[in-house]
Amino acid sequence: MLGVLQGFFVVWMVILVGWFIGRRKVLGPEAQLVLSRLAFFVASPALLLETLSRADLHVVLSLPLLVAACSAVVTGALFWLICRFWLRRSVAESLLGSMSSSVANSANLGLPIAAYVLGDAAYIAPLLIFQLAFYTPAYLLLLDSATSGRRATPVRVLLQIVRNPMILGTAAGLVLAGTGWRLPELVLAPIHLIGGAAVPAMLLAFGMSLAGSRPFTAVDGRRTDALLAVLFKLVVHPLAAYAVARFGLGMDGHALFAVVVTAALPTAQNVYVSAQRYQVGVTVAKDTVLATTILAIPAMALAALLLG
Repeated sequence: MLGVLQGFFVVWMVILVGWFIGRRKVLGPEAQLVLSRLAFFVASPALLLETLSRADLHVVLSLPLLVAACSAVVTGALFWLICRFWLRRSVAESLLGSMSSSVANSANLGLPIAAYVLGDAAYIAPLLIFQLAFYTPAYLLLLDSATSGRRATPVRVLLQIVRNPMILGTAAGLVLAGTGWRLPELVLAPIHLIGGAAVPAMLLAFGMSLAGSRPFTAVDGRRTDALLAVLFKLVVHPLAAYAVARFGLGMDGHALFAVVVTAALPTAQNVYVSAQRYQVGVTVAKDTVLATTILAIPAMALAALLLG
């Protein structure tokens, strides 16, 4: 338990440094964007490749992947029903709300939490694979069919998936792990060095994003939606993961703790990007991303206390 709390302390300290840098504008107005892009396009794929290349595929692609899929689908579907039939939102707005309640920040915050709290970045791989390869593309297809924008085809969505650097790094790591191949040290050394920049860059950029941000300030009749989405993301989603893992699959110990913590990750920032793209549910997405981002680490710490 002490090791888990130490992991949270390390994460929070780096986030606070990022917040201070953002408040003081030490690195200029574009620093957050540059750090985020560095982490997403360069450092994180390298980290995933190296980490997964030595991972046990039976652990990465078995029960945790099933828990990630079932808990996200159950949470998202339940929230969609509430939005559509209780709050009387449109199909597209209900879809964005459903994304806000169930799509986790598996990259920017998931990788650091997996590395420093769970002890191995490979713990985030099942959630990352499910969301990037299946869950998020499915939402985009549904949103395209529910709005008047340009229609997406399965081929176009597939191309977006295979061009994602996170997916490419994950796929390369899984191939190496599955085949038993080992990269030459001359190749692995720079990958290791670049991958080492991923976690600090993500956490610093995350801290900078919190500077000056305040959720639930816009009065547009959607505060109930956002508050419910926050509740679902930080409470319902991890509870669903716990129920599936503990009672459905018989998981316990650190494996159970890992799937609950990853389910309690905050709403992914690409949900807000999708809301902007389709111009629907923008306020709910923005407020949910910000609020869950602030509250997620305390929620995960509580999960650690409850699960021992």
